[in-house]
Amino acid sequence: MQEILDMIFSQYEIFLIVIVRISGIFVFSPFFSSQNVPSTMKIGLTFTFGFLLTMSLPQGIEIANQSIVLLVLREFMIGLIIGFIASVYLASFYVLGQVIDMKIGFGMANVFDPQNKIQVPLMGNVYYMLAFLFLLMLNGHHIIIEALIDSYNFIPIGEFIYGDDVLSIIVNSIVQAFDIGFKLSFPVVATIFLTDVVLGVMAKAIPQMNVFVVGMPLKVFVGLLVILLTMPIFYVSVSKIFDLIVNDIYHLLKI
Repeated sequence: MQEILDMIFSQYEIFLIVIVRISGIFVFSPFFSSQNVPSTMKIGLTFTFGFLLTMSLPQGIEIANQSIVLLVLREFMIGLIIGFIASVYLASFYVLGQVIDMKIGFGMANVFDPQNKIQVPLMGNVYYMLAFLFLLMLNGHHIIIEALIDSYNFIPIGEFIYGDDVLSIIVNSIVQAFDIGFKLSFPVVATIFLTDVVLGVMAKAIPQMNVFVVGMPLKVFVGLLVILLTMPIFYVSVSKIFDLIVNDIYHLLKI
């Protein structure tokens, strides 16, 4: 035990720099940045991961010839971007829920998300929670930890450079998230469109019928029915999104 403490004290600068990179992941990562996780637990995990990673890094890493401010910013940015990539793909379910809510009549029924402390779409929150639980079943949080560990093999301390390639990966992740959200909403959007067409025809054929009274509950019923029927597609999409998260994170590390 004394040897371990002596090693940590002799490498306290490396230990603190490692903690900076881990903290960046904990800011954005959907698995570790949740407001439901107590701050004391986050701090404990940060120091535990920092301790283990410091012990596993090669001895004799030199940081004396680097600006400490620039070094801290570089290390924090690595963790921040890794966490952001994972988070932005999960945000595609908020896009999906927002589009669906607008089509079936839940557009005004936003709910409070206690994890992120923001107002989110009703169905978006449902989809996000289901995707979050499914990714936990797939050990998605382990992938984030593995990416953190592997980041030191691909990007040693002080060697991260924020360039056009990194920006391209971030922008591509955001575009992909919106694209996924809109594509997943297509079955509901198409069905509601056909429902509107049918209601329009019925309004012409039966002028006595109040389309607004009949239309709103009908669209809610049809929308929820389509959501239920497309759940298998949703779970397949979650696993595909999980693969995209892994691919983009390691694409970033290998630049």
